[in-house]
Amino acid sequence: MTAARGYWRTAWREFRRNRLALAGLVLVLALFAVALFAPFIASDKPYIYAADGRLRFPILFDYPELEGMNFREGAVKGFVLMPPVPYTSSEYDLDAIVMPPSARHVLGTDEQGRDLAARMIHGTRVSILIGFIAVFIYVTMGVIIGALAGYYGGVVDMVISRFIEVIICFPTFFLILTILALVGPSLVNVMLVIGVTGWTGIARIVRGEFLKIREMEFVQASRALGARDRAVIFRHMLPNALAPVLVSATFGIASTILIESSLSFLGFGVQPPTPSWGDILSQSRDFMDFAWWLTLVPGFAIFITITAYNLVGEGFQDAIDPRSVRK
Repeated sequence: MTAARGYWRTAWREFRRNRLALAGLVLVLALFAVALFAPFIASDKPYIYAADGRLRFPILFDYPELEGMNFREGAVKGFVLMPPVPYTSSEYDLDAIVMPPSARHVLGTDEQGRDLAARMIHGTRVSILIGFIAVFIYVTMGVIIGALAGYYGGVVDMVISRFIEVIICFPTFFLILTILALVGPSLVNVMLVIGVTGWTGIARIVRGEFLKIREMEFVQASRALGARDRAVIFRHMLPNALAPVLVSATFGIASTILIESSLSFLGFGVQPPTPSWGDILSQSRDFMDFAWWLTLVPGFAIFITITAYNLVGEGFQDAIDPRSVRK
């Protein structure tokens, strides 16, 4: 355990020396914060509403007497503390259709008068959710399948390896499109389909690591002491094979976000009214000539998010490489 803590401490020290990777990690954590607190960043309900000698918190609690009230722009009497973006992702403003960025709508509005900043903020939740759940699904599948192949070897390894090669032969994106065309596009289906089609890379990594580790002395000692296969695989071998898996998973999150955006752009991803960066980008196609913000904002968000995850992945990859460790 002490050696394990020393290894991860060294890896973290090396990671911090990479300024680009550290900047990417800060951006990823910022996106996490936006996704987690989206209902508190973009909402038409105020944090605090003080009137008639009463103090209310409409963003946290429902008050029947406040139902349907417009708290923006001095529409009510009393003290009102609104979120930074005082709109919801599905709120229509027919007086502000395709409006460029302004003090009223900081990132402009779309063809239905919806605030683009609110839709982007709530769309962050979708991208982060799909990225992590889909990667969790295929990492879990890949680890189990790869561990079985690498640990048992022989016929088991041969059968699993051939199966992996067959799956790899199919173009992943078109396979995802085909499955979604059959089961129907939805948030859950997108996560599941991306998850069950992306495990092959993880499985090959884990298989290779297990083939190296299974002949080491600590594994042989565990077997000699009568440890069950499950304990040897998951308690002793897997922790020593996780580092490259985590690197691949980090890159996988970026890839998954890009796949989801592409699916939404083609109409096979998350369906309206749920906001998605890809869907926002798709809806901008008819307005690219004069509504530049509808293309630039979601496109830049996708680009910078994928770049941040890739920087974190590369930094982590360098940090766990013994050849790159500096004294």
